[in-house]
Amino acid sequence: MKQLNYDQDGLVPVIIQDSETKQVLTLAYANQQAIEKTMENGETWLYSRSRQELWNKGATSGNTQKVVSVQADCDADAVIYEVIPNGPACHTGEQTCFSETIYGEQRESATDMLQELKELIRNRQSEMPEGAYTTYLFEEGVDKICKKVGEEAAEVIIAAKNRDAEELSMETADLFYHVMVLLQEQGVDLDQVMAVLKDRHQTKTASKGAEDML
Repeated sequence: MKQLNYDQDGLVPVIIQDSETKQVLTLAYANQQAIEKTMENGETWLYSRSRQELWNKGATSGNTQKVVSVQADCDADAVIYEVIPNGPACHTGEQTCFSETIYGEQRESATDMLQELKELIRNRQSEMPEGAYTTYLFEEGVDKICKKVGEEAAEVIIAAKNRDAEELSMETADLFYHVMVLLQEQGVDLDQVMAVLKDRHQTKTASKGAEDML
């Protein structure tokens, strides 16, 4: 383990970040014991300055976090926990403690939007609300969904051939939506697709002689 530079109280600030969306969830502190326990069992361990004791995130609330990596900054005096959260990170019930914008406009990333769409489609399949288009697709089944994917892919091609940027944006959005419905119907998580892209990118970067898949 890289030797961290703890402050005079034996602490380092910890930025907790969603490993999938890269959203910053909260800022806390950890001492050496908390860091070690985090890496030992893959759960978020921190140090409470107010209670002056170690605490396991989610032990009481149930909003646990699976830690996938611990990263130190260049000066080794701050770390990032990249986590897979099981519920909100903030005690207020918000997904992140940084939910209030005090200057400028908060912009939603493409990854955030895709994750929100994934959850919406998943909820539609679970609840099947009457009158919803997604409900209709799930009721019709895989053949109908595949047909729509094919139709939307053709519309994307036509828009591109016509050099119509606005139409291309709309048709691509339709294609993304229907592909994500298909993924949900097939039980394939969007994260699996993203993991394939990431793996291909890392393989390409590590071996310049490998076939360029991107």
